[in-house]
Amino acid sequence: MTTDTPARLLQLLSLLQTPREWPGGELSERLGVSRRTVRRDIDRLRELGYPVQATKGSDGGYRLVAGKAMPPLVLDDEEAVAIAVGLRAGAGHAVEGVDEASVRALAKLEQVLPSRLRHRVSVLQAATTPLTSGDGASIAPETLTVMASCVAGRERLRFAYRSGDGTPSRRLTEPYRLVSTGRRWYLVAYDLDREDWRTFRVDRVAEPYATGARFTPRELPTGSAAEFLRQSMFRRQETYAFDVTFAAPAEFVAARLPAWLGAPEPIDEHSCRLRSSAGDSVEWLAVRIAMVDCEFVVREPAELVGYVRDLGERLTRAGGGSAESDGAAESGGSVEGGGSGDAGLTGPSRT
Repeated sequence: MTTDTPARLLQLLSLLQTPREWPGGELSERLGVSRRTVRRDIDRLRELGYPVQATKGSDGGYRLVAGKAMPPLVLDDEEAVAIAVGLRAGAGHAVEGVDEASVRALAKLEQVLPSRLRHRVSVLQAATTPLTSGDGASIAPETLTVMASCVAGRERLRFAYRSGDGTPSRRLTEPYRLVSTGRRWYLVAYDLDREDWRTFRVDRVAEPYATGARFTPRELPTGSAAEFLRQSMFRRQETYAFDVTFAAPAEFVAARLPAWLGAPEPIDEHSCRLRSSAGDSVEWLAVRIAMVDCEFVVREPAELVGYVRDLGERLTRAGGGSAESDGAAESGGSVEGGGSGDAGLTGPSRT
């Protein structure tokens, strides 16, 4: 019999979070109390915000149902380990849809995990290798959780950082937000040594350390961390406009390209055109466009046209063909209207 009321309530809540209806008599036997005590405990859970639904009958039952707000959950050891491993696997890669909220959840969970469960999570994580399809670099989940905890707790963060050219440095920051672009994680923070706002690629961060020193958040110049990151990236990168025509419906193309590259405009039901700008290398953009898996024509810029033509020649030679005899140096796109400077690669027709 569980005589301690808080402990009994937690045990009752754990039972109710199993997706089934519990007869009052069974709950009474499980908890070692009277049915009257079970009814009082159910009322206490309802006062705490847990939506417990009761059914009438000879042996009335109870079921936890969906409510207006998300109440706290009670997890057993196996459930806690499973959730922590899943969050770690997702947080280590900047997958679109896995944003700061997921990292905050992981930070909260790992903060309260007993040491025995934290060890089980680490062992399982070390023994498995995720198969991911993103273009971004992988990140140690511990790095993200330390950063998320500092953001939530308004705590100064110290870390080692490697710039794009490989220059190492030590940074002391007031972290503001973690931002995911779908390919990478970035930290928007106020750099105390440089007395200015900065963005940091999280995959270049090492040895993150929460100093314990609290701070009052400063006002971000743009008001939005995502907007600040966008402006920062455009200032640092040399962007260029590109124009590509695809021999496939706009919905088909949009589903196979990152959303941040822009939305293709329909030409007709069998073709579309994508005019946008990018800060990535023309090599990366050429391969990304080719992965759409349909015929296309690159109209501009000249650097992208030239690289697509060279790539087509290399792929032809790799397949055992002859670039000269097969005409790989000529336009391979099936969409009309391309000029002599256009270049394209052919793929399975979608028309």
